[in-house]
Amino acid sequence: MGSRASTLLREEEIEEIKKETGFSHSQITRLYSRFTSLDKGENGTLSREDFQRIPELAINPLGDRIINAFFPEGEDQVNFRGFMRTLAHFRPIEDNEKNKDPTASEPLNSRTNKLLFAFQLYDLDRDDKISRDELLQVLRMMVGVNVILFQVLWMMVGVNVIYSRFSG
Repeated sequence: MGSRASTLLREEEIEEIKKETGFSHSQITRLYSRFTSLDKGENGTLSREDFQRIPELAINPLGDRIINAFFPEGEDQVNFRGFMRTLAHFRPIEDNEKNKDPTASEPLNSRTNKLLFAFQLYDLDRDDKISRDELLQVLRMMVGVNVILFQVLWMMVGVNVIYSRFSG
């Protein structure tokens, strides 16, 4: 698989992905190798089923939500570029305010983009709102059915504080 990964990914693609996602050259080639090993159909894309074979996602209570994040609405396949864009949200935040180019777009792993990404994990019906029922559903996914009302209220207060800081 390693040779397949290195021959199909061109140097200019690696440079573009590096610029777009912030991953290093070696991280991109390693993730490409992993991507191709998950690509059971060998068609250059991953399906939801390919992701469901990843043991860490299979046991994660939010595994289905994380998998869904890789697929734009209406899509059932993701290519390597889309895969890398989604993974970039999980990279640590780098504080490079001094070197920030004002004309460059905000990095995928910025605080704002991470917050929007996390919001989408909770917005189950994709209506750009997190209802009380959606919050409760996600909490139940994470901690089981024994979510106490106090825990839900505490989470809602926290979400409102985050939202007010983010929006204002």
